[in-house]
Amino acid sequence: MPGFDSASQTRLARALKVRAKELGFLGCGISKAEPLDQEARDLEAWLRAGRHGTMQWMENHFDERIDPTLLVPGARSVISVLDNYYQPPAPTDSPATGRISRYAWGDDYHVVMKERLAELYAWLDEAVGGVSGRVFVDSAPVMDKAWARRSGLGWIGKHTNLISQSVGSWYFIGEMIVDVPFPPDVPTTDHCGSCTRCIEACPTDAITAPYELDAERCISYLTIEYRGEELPEETASEVGNWIYGCDICQEVCPWNRFSQPASEPGYSVREALPETSLDTWEELDIESFRVLFRKSAAKRTKYAGLMRNIRNAARNRDRSV
Repeated sequence: MPGFDSASQTRLARALKVRAKELGFLGCGISKAEPLDQEARDLEAWLRAGRHGTMQWMENHFDERIDPTLLVPGARSVISVLDNYYQPPAPTDSPATGRISRYAWGDDYHVVMKERLAELYAWLDEAVGGVSGRVFVDSAPVMDKAWARRSGLGWIGKHTNLISQSVGSWYFIGEMIVDVPFPPDVPTTDHCGSCTRCIEACPTDAITAPYELDAERCISYLTIEYRGEELPEETASEVGNWIYGCDICQEVCPWNRFSQPASEPGYSVREALPETSLDTWEELDIESFRVLFRKSAAKRTKYAGLMRNIRNAARNRDRSV
């Protein structure tokens, strides 16, 4: 951009981060838009090993997934933001309760977060007098965690989630890929140390080694993405009372002691969602499902998938009696 020298880029980057904070984002970091290298090799090896289970869509658009300039021609920067969704209190451990991952307690983050990210994009567009780019909230082949790590917002933990020293890991990640050149931020270092709590706590042994996840064994995958009529026999009993998603590896992570409740009204807890008994869930009909999960990310599993998970959780409850 003519007249857009390094000093101007630095000032604009600083102002962008201030605006992101004003809009309620936990963090904002910047990476140079360029092909991913090690991350691309790791992804290719993971896919070849079949660790993605039935998520065949992860094999699609591989080149675009590793190169932001193919998603946004002329891209110069990837701007990553974090959006806090943490909501207390800690849910009950009773096997009689159907557990739902915290990220689905409120409204669909794809909509809630994208609205504010669009505001940030509009601010940048006005600030530079015209931007070419796109906004992404889990809506295209973008490697969210890789870009957030590169932009200094955290490191990839042993459970393969992004972790920040200041706020833990209860957040969504979104991006703006734009043609504006910014000075890139510096990646942070890994602070997992010798801790293996997430690995030890996973009931299905989905974390096969530090920083390696077998999605086919992951409770989140099994209860959301897996499309079988019943959960696989070898893992069904270990899924416990989870009926949508799983938070175990995040619940045991020491860095999440720094988490604070989300301020975004859209992520407020839907009434009784974390504490509903399996007896009640078993009575759910399709119309009630549509009402309860209207504008919710939990719609992804569909009614049949949720009822399958509820049946499995009820069987596990009965075994524990």
